Amino acid sequence: MEMEEEKRVAKPLKRRPEALDSALPEADQMDTDRVSIPREYQLKVYEVAMKRNTIAMLETGAGKTMITIMMVKEIGRSLKNKDGGKKLIAFLAPTVHLVHQQFKEIQSHTDLLVKEYYGALGVDDWNAEIWEKEINNHDVFVMTPQILLDALRKAYISFKVFGFIVLDECHRASGNHPYAKIMEEFYHRSSVRPKIFGMTASPVIRKGASSIKDSNQQIGQLESLLDSQVYTLEERVEIEEYIPSAKPMCRFYDPLPVNFEIKDKIESALSKFNAVLLGVKESLPSQDTEMANRCKLLQDRMASDHSKIVFCFENLGLLCAYEAVKVCMESAPKVQEECEVFKEGVMQYEKFLQEVLSIIEGALEHKNLLNANGGSGSLATGQISPKLVELLEIFRSFGKDTELLCIIFVERIIAAKVIERVMKKIDNLSHFNVSYLTGSNSGVGGLSSKAQLDILESFRNGRVNLLFSTDVLEEGIDVAKCSWVIRFDLPKTVRSYIQSRGRARHKDSHYITMLERGNAKQIDHMLFITRSETSMIHTAVNRDPGVSPVKACNTNKVVSYVVESSGASVTSDSSISLLHRYCQTLPLDKSFSPKPNFEILTEGNLYRCKMTLPPNASFQTIIGPAAGSPNVSKQLVCLDACKKLHLMGALDDRLLPSKQGSAQKDSTSKGDTKLTKVKAVTSGPGTTKRKELHGSIRTRILSGTWGDKLGDVIFHAYKIDFACNIAEQKYSSFVLLMESKLADDVANIEVDLYLLSKFVKASVSSCGQMHLDGQQVEKAKCFQQLIFNGLFGKLFVKSSGKRKFIFGTEALPWDPSHMYLLLPLESEDIATERPVISWSGIDSAVTTVEFLKNNALLNLQQPATVDEDTSIHMHDLDETKLSSDIIHLADRSATVDGIKEMVVVAIHTGRIYSIVDIVNGTSGSTPFEGECDESYSSFANYYYKKYGIVLKHPQQPLLLLKQSHNLHNLLVDFRNEGDSLEKDAGGKVTVEKKPQQRAQIPPELVVGTDITTYILKSFYLLPSVMQRLETLMLASQLREEISLHAGHSSISSSLILEAITTQRCNESFSMERLELLGDSFLKYAVSCHLFLKYPKMCEGQLTSHRTRIISNLSLHKFGTDRKLQEYVRDCPFEPRRWTAPGQSSIWPSPCEHQLDTREVPLVDRFFSENTNVKLGKTCDKGHRWIVSKTISDCVEALIGAYYEGGGLTAAISLMKWLGIEVESEHFLVDDAIRTASLYSYAPKAEDISVLESKLGYNFSTKGLLLEAITHAAGSEKGAGYSYERLEFLGDAVLDILVTRHLYMNHREVDPGLLTDMRSASVNNDNFALAAVRQNLHPHLQHVSSSLESQISTFVNLVSSMSTSALTPDIKGPKVLGDLVEGIAGAVLIDSKLNLDEVWRVFKPILSPLVTPEKLELQPSRELTELCDSLGYFIKQHYVMKGDVVHAELKLQLESVLLNGNGVGPNSKAAKGMAALQLLKKLESRGIKSSKRPKHDSDAEAPSFAVSDDDIHCKQLSETSGSVPKRRKIVQSQQESIVDSSSTECSSQMVDIPVIPPIEMKKGGPRTSLHTLCMRLQWPAPSFQTTEEKSRTAFTFGDTTSFCSFESQISLTIPDSGKLELMGEARGDKKSSYDSAALLMLYELERLGRIRIGE
Repeated sequence: MEMEEEKRVAKPLKRRPEALDSALPEADQMDTDRVSIPREYQLKVYEVAMKRNTIAMLETGAGKTMITIMMVKEIGRSLKNKDGGKKLIAFLAPTVHLVHQQFKEIQSHTDLLVKEYYGALGVDDWNAEIWEKEINNHDVFVMTPQILLDALRKAYISFKVFGFIVLDECHRASGNHPYAKIMEEFYHRSSVRPKIFGMTASPVIRKGASSIKDSNQQIGQLESLLDSQVYTLEERVEIEEYIPSAKPMCRFYDPLPVNFEIKDKIESALSKFNAVLLGVKESLPSQDTEMANRCKLLQDRMASDHSKIVFCFENLGLLCAYEAVKVCMESAPKVQEECEVFKEGVMQYEKFLQEVLSIIEGALEHKNLLNANGGSGSLATGQISPKLVELLEIFRSFGKDTELLCIIFVERIIAAKVIERVMKKIDNLSHFNVSYLTGSNSGVGGLSSKAQLDILESFRNGRVNLLFSTDVLEEGIDVAKCSWVIRFDLPKTVRSYIQSRGRARHKDSHYITMLERGNAKQIDHMLFITRSETSMIHTAVNRDPGVSPVKACNTNKVVSYVVESSGASVTSDSSISLLHRYCQTLPLDKSFSPKPNFEILTEGNLYRCKMTLPPNASFQTIIGPAAGSPNVSKQLVCLDACKKLHLMGALDDRLLPSKQGSAQKDSTSKGDTKLTKVKAVTSGPGTTKRKELHGSIRTRILSGTWGDKLGDVIFHAYKIDFACNIAEQKYSSFVLLMESKLADDVANIEVDLYLLSKFVKASVSSCGQMHLDGQQVEKAKCFQQLIFNGLFGKLFVKSSGKRKFIFGTEALPWDPSHMYLLLPLESEDIATERPVISWSGIDSAVTTVEFLKNNALLNLQQPATVDEDTSIHMHDLDETKLSSDIIHLADRSATVDGIKEMVVVAIHTGRIYSIVDIVNGTSGSTPFEGECDESYSSFANYYYKKYGIVLKHPQQPLLLLKQSHNLHNLLVDFRNEGDSLEKDAGGKVTVEKKPQQRAQIPPELVVGTDITTYILKSFYLLPSVMQRLETLMLASQLREEISLHAGHSSISSSLILEAITTQRCNESFSMERLELLGDSFLKYAVSCHLFLKYPKMCEGQLTSHRTRIISNLSLHKFGTDRKLQEYVRDCPFEPRRWTAPGQSSIWPSPCEHQLDTREVPLVDRFFSENTNVKLGKTCDKGHRWIVSKTISDCVEALIGAYYEGGGLTAAISLMKWLGIEVESEHFLVDDAIRTASLYSYAPKAEDISVLESKLGYNFSTKGLLLEAITHAAGSEKGAGYSYERLEFLGDAVLDILVTRHLYMNHREVDPGLLTDMRSASVNNDNFALAAVRQNLHPHLQHVSSSLESQISTFVNLVSSMSTSALTPDIKGPKVLGDLVEGIAGAVLIDSKLNLDEVWRVFKPILSPLVTPEKLELQPSRELTELCDSLGYFIKQHYVMKGDVVHAELKLQLESVLLNGNGVGPNSKAAKGMAALQLLKKLESRGIKSSKRPKHDSDAEAPSFAVSDDDIHCKQLSETSGSVPKRRKIVQSQQESIVDSSSTECSSQMVDIPVIPPIEMKKGGPRTSLHTLCMRLQWPAPSFQTTEEKSRTAFTFGDTTSFCSFESQISLTIPDSGKLELMGEARGDKKSSYDSAALLMLYELERLGRIRIGE
């Protein structure tokens, strides 16, 4: 409701009283802490309304909203302070316009939490949880009453939660209006009632009030319903002072003489074409009621159009009737793929309109319409009516005032449309902007809500001056500048009169009523309206609350059904719409639209209604109770039907069709199905957008308790052997000692290891138990710590600023959760029955550790304080005794031959090396060559200056040592990864060998060991072997956990490992293949369960239940409930972060998630949508970010693993363990067979026999086959069944059978290709083709002529096809695909769920099955993949022409622009045809797509020949130009690329494109260049990179790197040549790409090809 104060400035409370008299600006906001000073009459109403429930009767513009806001603020404070729980305020407004307006006012003038609700926000799909959140987070609901009524009926909101309800325009509370229903169904039945405040300008709810008594009676009815009393002001002086009152005026017009000749001709045309349409309708088969109904609708449409045209002819004149016909023709129904009979009907309908148009055109004297500008000339010729002429004269009286705003109220939409069209043709009124506004629920021709808002906003802003409107604007519009309101058609009620008058808000406004001269009926009507207003005001003013108390409202007439568990309710009148909503959720078909049918039965003076539901409903017929009228009997039978549907489960506990209840508990999901709601993250669980932090579970079998034992320990031993493909390469075998026993399929495996230039196969085998005494255990631990820390960690660490040896006084920690030993074995040359540990090497390691404890050079003195006599040496040997054949190490002396291949440890760095040889001719005085620092004159000088070491034997030759190197992930065959590897002439991969790093060190600085290099080499293989073993242990652990509840412990651990490994791990296997198999099996198992358990559910309900159960959201919950997320492997193996027991990590990753445990709770702060989140990387506590959908995928993959490894039984058991109930009891199958056996197939026995022979299967229960071939349209004959349920089952059956076949027969196929093969095999088009080729379609039982037409057309197309695949513009009729699926479902049930038997029947039907070689991708996708691989970009353009879409695709090659054009019923089909044309053109140029093209961004696109049918650009000539300093051109162009300003052509360069400023962060220049190429359709640039490495760091700005990358970029500009530039050197490859891309952009700008924005 509008208020004048809200168009004025909000003033503080201390404002001077005299200021109230001044004019106030419009619509100023009130401060939330201060309220504008209310006027005296508003305070009076406020005080009364605060005391009792009140209906405030005040004129439009009197400021009723101000009163409401005062009440909302006061009551809002009191409700907050109550202890009885939270109470809400509801502000109800009947239109969306009013909801927007009142929401803004309340929000800006109160400090309460306010929110608006209306249908467009999607509230109809909200559930109880969302409404509960809204209740908790808000204080005031501003909403349309229907939204509240629906929420109350569904019990999403309890009526008791409201403490105050405001009803704007409360006079609407009558009949079936939501206001009335809220009060009748909830308010008057509630024990705790909220306060009510109603607002209206007219409490009379009928047409008017014939007397004071009548007025009293009507007001009393409204008061009774709203439990409130009407209050208005006795003194109206103050109101009249502040409220602008429009000056009433009457304008009279002469009657329009009716031209009966024209009218008769129009009537004759209607009769003629009605008869034709009736004949069309009767030509349909008697059973085809669906098409008969459509023809009936066409007849009704024609009659409606006739009524509109005649109305305009009789009231507005010939010209408006002419425009009315054109309006009808523009909105005529479009026919697409319909049967011929209906097409004929539409054609006759169009002929009717054309004939009427001809009649009117012939009667118009002047073809130049409105030649006389709508004046007397037009009137004289009968073009327009006197009434319209008078209206035009009013407009002319406005003069040239373009600021004027005027609303013209008309009765019918057609009048608003045609007058608006006529107005735009009148020259002398062209300075006015004209528009029209109608409601959105006005059927054909109604405006959308958005269009209404746009027009209304244009009117407010003055862009529209004259606004024609129906009664939709009588309420709600608030335009202060509106100065004219014209009632072109008279108001029908006193309310309409008062409301429309109130639209004139300007100070000097006018309200014009147009009356026909001499029409006594119109005069009497307006007198009745004005008398009714007077009577109403008098009644309201003199109504004494004490004398006229509010009568109790009679709610006994409301018959309802209430669900006890939820409180949801449905009444007899709302049951009809609920029943229709239920039918709408049943499966829809173009040929059949399910809906309830009603038949009224008479029993004397009483009526009963028989209702029949569609055959796929939960039941078919029901007869309701007797009633006094047909309408009531219809309501009562619908109410009984709703009750029955609820008890059968077809309606849930919220009385919604089960399909709608996404949060409903379902017996198929065990346990609590309430899913976690996320506030901060909008994407839900199971989506790719959502990232989640999860923990990782420990591998329990790795734990051990032997670490602190002093006595003997018994280990389970597992031998690890290594065999290299190069026979000369030897590796020592090792033994893995563990406290726990491994599963057989973990303990006996082979692991392929890929080294740089060789291949090693590691074999793990169990070798029983092994005993070690306490001393041996300590030695083994010492050995393991020394080697693993020396090779991959640090032996010397800093502590408190000093270096310490890790084997110092403190014992190294051994984690009990990570305890095992890896020890070398004696050579295979030693003949032993059992593996023998190489204790000589281990003892040597212990000796080395003891030596280093005493002699390691840890805290050396600075050179300045070192005395030359304090030389550090290990042996006090006489220099004269030195021999050239003896080498003195730190701990021993040995011959030259004896030290080769010896493993040594440097005493000054703690690094481990192996000796390659001695460097003859060198000594400590040899010039130092390491680290390019000229300050070191010799090796002796280097060690003295850097470490303070004075060599004791400087004349000894230096040792050449092989350095230890970083670990690598040897599980990945890098030779097949990426595109950077070169191939030789024979096509074999060649790997560039990096030069091996060698060190030269004086012998006296290393400690010798008895460990061989064979042992040392194996240490580099062990981390990768252990990684594979540990992951298999993890998989085995998951298998054991599952088997405790589900059995089936025989599933291979490698299969389970595959199911928990994502593609991000870069392994040779991933979960994707198993996920595909599991997805199909999950769908099949759930479909079977639902089909058998719920025999009354229709296909739509079954599909809805299945979709919910197998959705990623549900699978995510099933997975997280079983903590599968902790098992998921989602990151590549990082060898440098791998540690053996006793090894300290030098690559820590501290936890930053503020968690003390490895497990991560499922709470909001650990969910994110940030795209920069690093996925997979694990912190030291095992936490890592995972894509939410990965968990859902893992569930499917695990199901697939159990199905492959253990068959159907194992997979079912796993699903039960997950919480998915998928029982398929045999007695349920028997029940389904028993039901089908009751179907009478005798009339179709011969047909069924023929079909059985085609299938090669003899049905035990013929009724199943009959059901499988019966379409829902056939149910009109009373069959009572259709194939839809069997089709639901057959869809899943064929999916799993085809997927299983492809999975088992194409094991080496890439998962992506496998998915494409399944998609190509399991689809409606493929099944429809199979139905036609196997001649199954004649057996389809239906009575739809539309279906028959579709099938015949498709059969003819298939018979004329030259290829095996359909072109994109041809779609197989869904009914044929459904037929095949229905038969598959029937065979499955008849064979008692024998999948192998179904496959025996259907494999030949579906043959030839797709293979990787014969797979044909959709043309659109094939073209996209081909262009992606070649670096080309496609532009697409669509145009709708009639009922078809035209698509144009443009593909720019180097020297030619190819065009592809396609036409289809939709954009997808049209694009497919255009893509097909382009592919053929490319193939003619030697470019042919492979099925799965390899993407190679560095590949250079080939050049192609040019044909005459494509577009060419002229070659550009080169001009010279200086290169700015910022642009460094390293290599000149190979072809002429020049300044575009000097050229005469290139259609692409008419306007120089401007690109946004270049982002200088990493990737920014590449993105800018890529976007530019895509925009201009230039081929994508290619890069060639050279790498330089150095032992001295390169400097690049603020960064340094030991590698330098330079990239050359090549960019081909079509028909202009190739531009090549060399970028600047950078520290990494991608940054070098950016450098080259940036220079290319600058060069393009220099050449005038682009402009770069600032």
